[in-house]
Amino acid sequence: MADETVTEPENTTETAEQATTSANVEKAGTTPSATPTPASMPKPHAPSPAAFAKKSRPRPIAAPSTGHAEADIKAAESFGRVDDNGTVFVKDGDEEREVGQFPDASKEEALALYARRFLDLKAKLDLFATRLQSTSIKPREIDESISSLEEETKQPAVVGDIQALRDEFGSLKEQGAAKKAEIAKARKEAVAKAVEERTAIVEKAENLAASLNDSTNWRSTADKFRSLFDQWQQHQRNSARIDKAEADALWKRFSSARTTFNQARRKWVQARDNERSAAKQAKEAIIAEANEIKNSTAWGETSRKFNELMDRWKKAGRAGHSEDDDLWAKFREAADVFFNARQADRDQISSSEKENLAKKEELLKKAEALLPVADEEAAKQARQALSSIQEEWDQIGYVPREDMRRIEGRLDAVDTQIKAVEEAAWKQSDPEADARKSSFEEQLSAQLAELDAKIAAETDASKKSKLEAEKATKEQWLNAIK
Repeated sequence: MADETVTEPENTTETAEQATTSANVEKAGTTPSATPTPASMPKPHAPSPAAFAKKSRPRPIAAPSTGHAEADIKAAESFGRVDDNGTVFVKDGDEEREVGQFPDASKEEALALYARRFLDLKAKLDLFATRLQSTSIKPREIDESISSLEEETKQPAVVGDIQALRDEFGSLKEQGAAKKAEIAKARKEAVAKAVEERTAIVEKAENLAASLNDSTNWRSTADKFRSLFDQWQQHQRNSARIDKAEADALWKRFSSARTTFNQARRKWVQARDNERSAAKQAKEAIIAEANEIKNSTAWGETSRKFNELMDRWKKAGRAGHSEDDDLWAKFREAADVFFNARQADRDQISSSEKENLAKKEELLKKAEALLPVADEEAAKQARQALSSIQEEWDQIGYVPREDMRRIEGRLDAVDTQIKAVEEAAWKQSDPEADARKSSFEEQLSAQLAELDAKIAAETDASKKSKLEAEKATKEQWLNAIK
């Protein structure tokens, strides 16, 4: 796409050229017969007395509605005169020149007409001066206005201060040149700014294209490219017009970045479609396997298989939102057949386990009734009774999982207390244990005697405190083995 060029509309604001109102002499029932004649045109022959006699008295000329102040008209009239033939003259510098004729009007009317023409011409200059202050004026308008006004002020057929008019025009000509230079500078700056702004849009697009990778959010990136393109078009419409060569170069860069993105997105879409197709095939195979094992009553093994199928399902990827939902519903239907059947079996087992729990709690009462055990003989009798209880315990079967640790712990506690009495009786009858006990007792006694001597000799309060603490610990040991 080539860079759009927006043609600037021609400036339609009226230039300093304005229409002037020419005064026509009205006669009853006829068209105007007296028209001002510029000095450059041939003078008409003076009418004969007979012709004057035949003519009716001319009617007064209606003054055109120009809006000029009477004082301004009188000031302009002071630079001119009208002779008896209706010829109008103006002082132009040090000379006097003829500007026209108005034979069918009074001298006052003729002079006033050419004074108004002077004021009309001055109004053009004033209008041009006002336009030069406008921000919308174009260089071409300045050139055309200056050319037109220069021609009109050379030898104007008007009555007024012509030199002042020319001086004003000369000043406006200089102002026009300065305004053109100002416009050219502003245009240059505006173009530079437009190039900078459009380059920024291009660089954003190029950065987006350079950052594409496997983790790119393609939808978000597409929105960003679309936004940049909208900015490009808006900038093209609203900013200064850039030179075609530079605009084309920037567009080429922007278009290249968009092409890079579009090609990468097409590849991603194709790869995604391939992945979805593969995922769909893999999930259809998983559904087929699930249907094959859904009626199995090998609860443990089949549960593991369903877990493996679920792992494979997660690794298979996505097949598309709508298709994934349909495939999942089929897999879930097969899994529900199996897991509902397993739950029904568990409910049945749970009922029998509760019965077993009640039986084992009765056995616990018998086992706990064996305690406390006072001596070795009582421990032997309790051990025999507990062994019988344990055999019956093992024959009852499973209990609910949440109760298993509780009741097993209670039975183990009975066994532990009986075993403690048995071990104590054995230790008392073990000669080696007695010898070890006596030797340890002698060692502790000797160490305590040594500590007493050290404590008595120690003067440092801190060290003495540590020795006393050590003595207290060993005294506790001695008391424990006696």
